[in-house]
Amino acid sequence: MTPIKHINAGVLDIAYHEAGPAGGPPVFLMHGFPYDIHAYAEVAPILAAAGCRVIVPYLRGYGATRFRSDTTPRSGEQAALGADLLALMDALQVPRAVLAGYDWGGRAACVVAALWPQRCAGLVSFNSYNIQNIARAMEPDTPENEHSLWYQYYFHSERGRAGLAKDRRGVTKLLWRLWSPTWAFDDATFERSAAAFDNPDFVDVVIQSYRHRFALVDGDPAYAEIESRLAAHPVISVPTITFDGIDDGVRPPADASAHAHRFSGPRSHRLVPGVGHNMPQEVPRVFADAVLELVAGQTAQTV
Repeated sequence: MTPIKHINAGVLDIAYHEAGPAGGPPVFLMHGFPYDIHAYAEVAPILAAAGCRVIVPYLRGYGATRFRSDTTPRSGEQAALGADLLALMDALQVPRAVLAGYDWGGRAACVVAALWPQRCAGLVSFNSYNIQNIARAMEPDTPENEHSLWYQYYFHSERGRAGLAKDRRGVTKLLWRLWSPTWAFDDATFERSAAAFDNPDFVDVVIQSYRHRFALVDGDPAYAEIESRLAAHPVISVPTITFDGIDDGVRPPADASAHAHRFSGPRSHRLVPGVGHNMPQEVPRVFADAVLELVAGQTAQTV
Protein backbone atom coordinates (compact mmCIF):
# COMPACT_ATOMS: atom_id res chain seq x y z
CA MET A 1 0.00 0.00 0.00
CA THR A 2 1.97 2.94 -1.34
CA PRO A 3 2.74 5.76 -1.22
CA ILE A 4 3.02 6.30 2.54
CA LYS A 5 2.39 9.77 3.92
CA HIS A 6 3.47 11.23 7.26
CA ILE A 7 1.88 13.77 9.57
CA ASN A 8 2.59 15.01 13.08
CA ALA A 9 -0.39 14.09 15.23
CA GLY A 10 -0.17 14.46 18.99
CA VAL A 11 2.84 12.58 20.33
CA LEU A 12 3.37 10.69 17.08
CA ASP A 13 4.68 11.13 13.57
CA ILE A 14 2.02 8.90 12.03
CA ALA A 15 2.67 7.04 8.80
CA TYR A 16 -0.46 6.33 6.82
CA HIS A 17 -1.81 5.26 3.47
CA GLU A 18 -4.44 7.40 1.79
CA ALA A 19 -6.62 6.59 -1.20
CA GLY A 20 -9.70 7.95 -2.94
CA PRO A 21 -10.89 11.48 -3.64
CA ALA A 22 -9.90 14.14 -1.10
CA GLY A 23 -13.48 15.40 -0.97
CA GLY A 24 -15.08 12.01 -0.46
CA PRO A 25 -16.69 10.85 2.79
CA PRO A 26 -13.75 10.04 5.09
CA VAL A 27 -13.15 6.55 6.42
CA PHE A 28 -10.43 5.49 8.87
CA LEU A 29 -9.39 1.83 8.77
CA MET A 30 -7.58 0.71 11.92
CA HIS A 31 -5.45 -2.45 12.09
CA GLY A 32 -4.84 -4.69 15.07
CA PHE A 33 -2.10 -6.71 16.75
CA PRO A 34 -0.13 -8.38 15.29
CA TYR A 35 -1.08 -7.00 11.88
CA ASP A 36 -0.53 -3.81 9.92
CA ILE A 37 -2.10 -1.61 7.25
CA HIS A 38 -1.95 -4.44 4.70
CA ALA A 39 -4.93 -5.97 6.45
CA TYR A 40 -6.83 -3.43 4.33
CA ALA A 41 -4.92 -3.97 1.09
CA GLU A 42 -8.12 -5.12 -0.63
CA VAL A 43 -10.65 -3.16 1.43
CA ALA A 44 -9.13 0.27 0.77
CA PRO A 45 -9.36 0.10 -3.07
CA ILE A 46 -13.01 -0.97 -2.86
CA LEU A 47 -13.86 2.01 -0.69
CA ALA A 48 -11.77 4.41 -2.78
CA ALA A 49 -13.49 3.24 -5.95
CA ALA A 50 -16.83 3.98 -4.28
CA GLY A 51 -15.73 7.57 -3.72
CA CYS A 52 -14.51 7.45 -0.12
CA ARG A 53 -11.43 9.19 1.22
CA VAL A 54 -9.67 6.25 2.86
CA ILE A 55 -7.02 6.69 5.57
CA VAL A 56 -5.15 3.66 6.92
CA PRO A 57 -2.60 4.53 9.63
CA TYR A 58 0.12 2.47 11.23
CA LEU A 59 -0.60 2.31 14.96
CA ARG A 60 2.01 3.41 17.50
CA GLY A 61 4.83 0.89 17.51
CA TYR A 62 4.19 -0.30 13.96
CA GLY A 63 5.71 0.38 10.56
CA ALA A 64 7.03 3.88 9.95
CA THR A 65 5.00 5.53 12.73
CA ARG A 66 7.37 7.03 15.32
CA PHE A 67 7.16 8.77 18.68
CA ARG A 68 8.19 12.39 18.36
CA SER A 69 10.00 12.40 21.70
CA ASP A 70 12.28 9.87 23.36
CA THR A 71 10.67 10.73 26.71
CA THR A 72 7.10 9.77 25.75
CA PRO A 73 6.10 6.52 27.51
CA ARG A 74 5.79 3.63 25.05
CA SER A 75 2.27 2.84 26.15
CA GLY A 76 -0.12 0.59 24.25
CA GLU A 77 -3.08 1.20 26.55
CA GLN A 78 -6.55 1.68 25.09
CA ALA A 79 -6.72 5.39 25.96
CA ALA A 80 -3.52 6.03 24.03
CA LEU A 81 -4.85 4.25 20.94
CA GLY A 82 -8.06 6.27 21.01
CA ALA A 83 -6.17 9.51 21.59
CA ASP A 84 -3.89 8.73 18.64
CA LEU A 85 -6.87 8.27 16.33
CA LEU A 86 -8.46 11.50 17.52
CA ALA A 87 -5.15 13.37 17.08
CA LEU A 88 -4.84 12.01 13.55
CA MET A 89 -8.33 13.20 12.67
CA ASP A 90 -7.46 16.63 14.06
CA ALA A 91 -4.16 16.78 12.17
CA LEU A 92 -5.88 15.86 8.91
CA GLN A 93 -8.68 18.33 9.68
CA VAL A 94 -11.34 15.62 9.44
CA PRO A 95 -14.21 16.69 11.71
CA ARG A 96 -16.23 13.47 11.35
CA ALA A 97 -15.66 10.08 9.76
CA VAL A 98 -16.74 6.47 9.62
CA LEU A 99 -14.35 4.52 11.86
CA ALA A 100 -13.70 0.83 11.23
CA GLY A 101 -11.34 -1.64 12.82
CA TYR A 102 -10.60 -4.82 14.71
CA ASP A 103 -8.47 -5.84 17.65
CA TRP A 104 -6.33 -2.84 18.79
CA GLY A 105 -7.62 -0.73 15.90
CA GLY A 106 -11.22 -1.61 16.64
CA ARG A 107 -10.59 -0.61 20.24
CA ALA A 108 -9.29 2.80 19.11
CA ALA A 109 -12.41 3.26 16.99
CA CYS A 110 -14.69 2.23 19.88
CA VAL A 111 -12.97 4.67 22.23
CA VAL A 112 -13.50 7.60 19.88
CA ALA A 113 -17.08 6.55 19.10
CA ALA A 114 -17.91 6.28 22.81
CA LEU A 115 -16.17 9.39 24.13
CA TRP A 116 -16.37 11.71 21.12
CA PRO A 117 -19.49 10.57 19.22
CA GLN A 118 -19.67 13.86 17.34
CA ARG A 119 -16.49 12.79 15.52
CA CYS A 120 -17.83 9.39 14.47
CA ALA A 121 -20.34 9.15 11.62
CA GLY A 122 -20.54 5.37 12.00
CA LEU A 123 -18.63 2.49 13.54
CA VAL A 124 -17.63 -0.93 12.20
CA SER A 125 -16.23 -2.98 15.06
CA PHE A 126 -15.07 -6.58 14.92
CA ASN A 127 -15.62 -8.30 18.29
CA SER A 128 -18.36 -5.81 19.10
CA TYR A 129 -17.85 -3.51 22.13
CA ASN A 130 -14.08 -3.53 22.32
CA ILE A 131 -13.40 -1.28 25.31
CA GLN A 132 -11.56 -3.12 28.08
CA ASN A 133 -13.01 -3.66 31.54
CA ILE A 134 -9.72 -3.37 33.41
CA ALA A 135 -11.36 -3.43 36.84
CA ARG A 136 -12.53 -7.01 36.18
CA ALA A 137 -9.47 -8.16 34.25
CA MET A 138 -8.30 -10.51 37.00
CA GLU A 139 -11.58 -12.44 37.12
CA PRO A 140 -10.97 -15.87 35.55
CA ASP A 141 -12.74 -16.88 32.38
CA THR A 142 -13.67 -20.37 31.21
CA PRO A 143 -10.73 -22.77 30.84
CA GLU A 144 -11.19 -22.74 27.06
CA ASN A 145 -11.05 -18.94 26.85
CA GLU A 146 -8.12 -18.76 29.26
CA HIS A 147 -6.25 -21.19 27.03
CA SER A 148 -6.65 -18.88 24.02
CA LEU A 149 -5.14 -15.98 26.00
CA TRP A 150 -1.83 -17.75 26.68
CA TYR A 151 0.13 -15.09 24.76
CA GLN A 152 -1.16 -12.34 27.06
CA TYR A 153 0.04 -14.19 30.16
CA TYR A 154 3.34 -14.90 28.37
CA PHE A 155 3.82 -11.18 27.80
CA HIS A 156 3.25 -10.50 31.50
CA SER A 157 6.62 -12.07 32.24
CA GLU A 158 10.10 -10.89 31.35
CA ARG A 159 10.53 -14.26 29.63
CA GLY A 160 7.68 -13.23 27.33
CA ARG A 161 9.23 -9.85 26.62
CA ALA A 162 12.52 -11.54 25.79
CA GLY A 163 10.74 -14.11 23.62
CA LEU A 164 8.96 -11.45 21.57
CA ALA A 165 12.16 -9.41 21.21
CA LYS A 166 14.12 -12.50 20.16
CA ASP A 167 11.70 -13.76 17.53
CA ARG A 168 9.01 -11.23 16.58
CA ARG A 169 8.15 -13.10 13.42
CA GLY A 170 7.98 -16.49 15.08
CA VAL A 171 5.60 -15.33 17.81
CA THR A 172 3.35 -13.29 15.55
CA LYS A 173 3.14 -15.88 12.78
CA LEU A 174 2.03 -18.45 15.33
CA LEU A 175 -0.73 -16.07 16.46
CA TRP A 176 -1.84 -15.57 12.85
CA ARG A 177 -2.23 -19.34 12.47
CA LEU A 178 -4.00 -19.87 15.79
CA TRP A 179 -6.37 -16.93 15.46
CA SER A 180 -7.39 -17.56 11.84
CA PRO A 181 -7.27 -21.36 11.48
CA THR A 182 -9.29 -21.39 8.24
CA TRP A 183 -7.32 -18.60 6.51
CA ALA A 184 -4.70 -20.01 4.13
CA PHE A 185 -2.25 -17.09 4.05
CA ASP A 186 1.16 -17.62 2.47
CA ASP A 187 4.64 -16.61 3.63
CA ALA A 188 4.73 -13.57 1.36
CA THR A 189 1.47 -12.24 2.80
CA PHE A 190 2.76 -12.63 6.34
CA GLU A 191 6.15 -11.11 5.59
CA ARG A 192 4.53 -8.07 3.96
CA SER A 193 2.95 -7.26 7.33
CA ALA A 194 5.75 -8.59 9.54
CA ALA A 195 8.08 -5.86 8.30
CA ALA A 196 5.95 -3.46 10.38
CA PHE A 197 6.99 -5.30 13.56
CA ASP A 198 10.60 -4.17 13.06
CA ASN A 199 9.57 -0.79 14.47
CA PRO A 200 11.98 -0.03 17.37
CA ASP A 201 9.06 0.59 19.75
CA PHE A 202 7.03 -2.49 18.81
CA VAL A 203 8.07 -4.71 21.71
CA ASP A 204 7.74 -2.00 24.36
CA VAL A 205 4.29 -0.93 23.16
CA VAL A 206 3.00 -4.51 22.92
CA ILE A 207 4.29 -5.53 26.35
CA GLN A 208 2.89 -2.42 28.03
CA SER A 209 -0.48 -2.97 26.36
CA TYR A 210 -0.89 -6.52 27.60
CA ARG A 211 0.30 -5.68 31.09
CA HIS A 212 -1.78 -2.52 31.45
CA ARG A 213 -5.05 -4.23 30.55
CA PHE A 214 -4.54 -6.51 33.57
CA ALA A 215 -3.61 -3.53 35.80
CA LEU A 216 -0.09 -4.91 36.21
CA VAL A 217 1.59 -1.64 35.19
CA ASP A 218 0.63 2.00 35.34
CA GLY A 219 -0.57 3.83 32.27
CA ASP A 220 0.80 7.03 30.78
CA PRO A 221 -0.39 9.84 33.08
CA ALA A 222 -1.24 11.86 29.98
CA TYR A 223 -4.17 9.50 29.35
CA ALA A 224 -5.40 9.09 32.93
CA GLU A 225 -8.49 11.21 32.35
CA ILE A 226 -9.45 9.19 29.27
CA GLU A 227 -8.90 5.90 31.11
CA SER A 228 -11.11 7.17 33.93
CA ARG A 229 -13.90 7.87 31.47
CA LEU A 230 -13.48 4.45 29.87
CA ALA A 231 -13.71 2.77 33.27
CA ALA A 232 -17.35 3.90 33.37
CA HIS A 233 -18.01 1.72 30.27
CA PRO A 234 -19.53 4.51 28.15
CA VAL A 235 -22.23 3.45 25.72
CA ILE A 236 -21.77 3.86 21.99
CA SER A 237 -24.55 5.94 20.46
CA VAL A 238 -23.47 6.16 16.81
CA PRO A 239 -24.79 3.89 14.03
CA THR A 240 -22.82 0.67 14.38
CA ILE A 241 -22.22 -2.62 12.61
CA THR A 242 -20.47 -5.26 14.71
CA PHE A 243 -19.03 -8.59 13.61
CA ASP A 244 -17.73 -11.81 15.06
CA GLY A 245 -15.91 -14.51 13.13
CA ILE A 246 -17.27 -18.00 13.70
CA ASP A 247 -13.71 -19.37 13.51
CA ASP A 248 -12.03 -16.67 15.59
CA GLY A 249 -9.30 -18.42 17.56
CA VAL A 250 -8.87 -15.75 20.23
CA ARG A 251 -12.32 -14.25 20.83
CA PRO A 252 -15.24 -16.69 20.70
CA PRO A 253 -18.21 -15.38 18.71
CA ALA A 254 -21.12 -13.92 20.64
CA ASP A 255 -24.73 -13.26 19.72
CA ALA A 256 -26.15 -9.76 19.42
CA SER A 257 -27.43 -9.71 22.99
CA ALA A 258 -23.98 -10.13 24.54
CA HIS A 259 -23.08 -6.44 24.29
CA ALA A 260 -26.48 -4.94 23.53
CA HIS A 261 -26.46 -2.79 26.68
CA ARG A 262 -23.26 -1.10 25.47
CA PHE A 263 -25.01 0.40 22.43
CA SER A 264 -27.72 3.03 22.57
CA GLY A 265 -27.83 3.82 18.85
CA PRO A 266 -28.80 1.67 15.87
CA ARG A 267 -26.69 -1.48 15.76
CA SER A 268 -26.54 -4.57 13.60
CA HIS A 269 -24.52 -7.56 14.81
CA ARG A 270 -23.43 -10.18 12.27
CA LEU A 271 -21.71 -13.56 12.58
CA VAL A 272 -19.40 -14.43 9.69
CA PRO A 273 -18.82 -18.12 8.94
CA GLY A 274 -15.37 -19.28 7.89
CA VAL A 275 -13.68 -16.18 9.30
CA GLY A 276 -11.08 -15.96 12.04
CA HIS A 277 -9.68 -12.89 13.80
CA ASN A 278 -8.36 -10.90 10.82
CA MET A 279 -11.70 -10.23 9.15
CA PRO A 280 -10.82 -7.40 6.72
CA GLN A 281 -8.02 -9.44 5.19
CA GLU A 282 -9.94 -12.72 5.19
CA VAL A 283 -13.21 -11.39 3.70
CA PRO A 284 -12.43 -7.88 2.42
CA ARG A 285 -15.64 -7.53 0.42
CA VAL A 286 -17.85 -8.22 3.44
CA PHE A 287 -15.93 -5.73 5.55
CA ALA A 288 -15.94 -3.08 2.84
CA ASP A 289 -19.66 -3.48 2.23
CA ALA A 290 -20.35 -2.85 5.93
CA VAL A 291 -18.33 0.37 5.80
CA LEU A 292 -20.17 1.48 2.66
CA GLU A 293 -23.49 0.73 4.35
CA LEU A 294 -22.65 3.26 7.05
CA VAL A 295 -21.24 5.75 4.55
CA ALA A 296 -24.51 5.56 2.61
CA GLY A 297 -26.46 6.19 5.80
CA GLN A 298 -24.30 9.20 6.60
CA THR A 299 -24.73 10.57 3.09
CA ALA A 300 -28.50 10.12 3.26
CA GLN A 301 -28.63 12.14 6.47
CA THR A 302 -26.79 15.07 4.90
CA VAL A 303 -28.77 15.24 1.64
